[in-house]
Amino acid sequence: MLKIVFALLLLANAALFAYHQGYLSAGPAEVREPGRMTRQLNADRIQLLPAAAADAPPASVAEVAACTEIGSFDAEEAKRFDARIAALALGERVTQRAIDEPSRHIVFIPPQGNKEGADKKAGELKKLGVKDFYVIQDAGELKWGISLGIFRTEEAARAHLTALNQKGVRSARLAPYAAAPSKVAYRLRDLDAAARAELDKIKADFPQQEIRGCEAA
Repeated sequence: MLKIVFALLLLANAALFAYHQGYLSAGPAEVREPGRMTRQLNADRIQLLPAAAADAPPASVAEVAACTEIGSFDAEEAKRFDARIAALALGERVTQRAIDEPSRHIVFIPPQGNKEGADKKAGELKKLGVKDFYVIQDAGELKWGISLGIFRTEEAARAHLTALNQKGVRSARLAPYAAAPSKVAYRLRDLDAAARAELDKIKADFPQQEIRGCEAA
């Protein structure tokens, strides 16, 4: 009998403990939510969103290129490129920048008067072992002269002239070489992804030109 009473008391104590811990609460789960909310960390930062906003994927951020530069266009190519980019309607966001060709130097034999004279001089050069040259036939001050090389620096041109003199070429001279006409590069600012895609399509028609980044100033 005592064992039965002791067992009943033990079960009663266990039930009372479970009740105080909430294990025997008969109410719905929402009854305990206020207590759970008080235990939340940084609960004041929680924001409720509409269902549509919660389900929507994060908005993509459009990439904008601050400054894009393309090319080294001669006058004819520049006209074609102007016509193509007009459709982008960039207005003041597109500008041109002049690209000056670096000064160069030419080692040459002065004009020989006519083709026959130039060919005769060319034969003499071959006999001296000089192979890298060509007869200048373009209209200009050096027509029917002979070019022996065009160099980016005067030092390189002078060294070549010295080497020719050592082979017996006495009539060769050195002079500045007229640079080609200035070319232009285009700078396009604040291009979004769509405009950059159109620029890439246009660039495909100008395969020799290069696209690069630049300063937006």
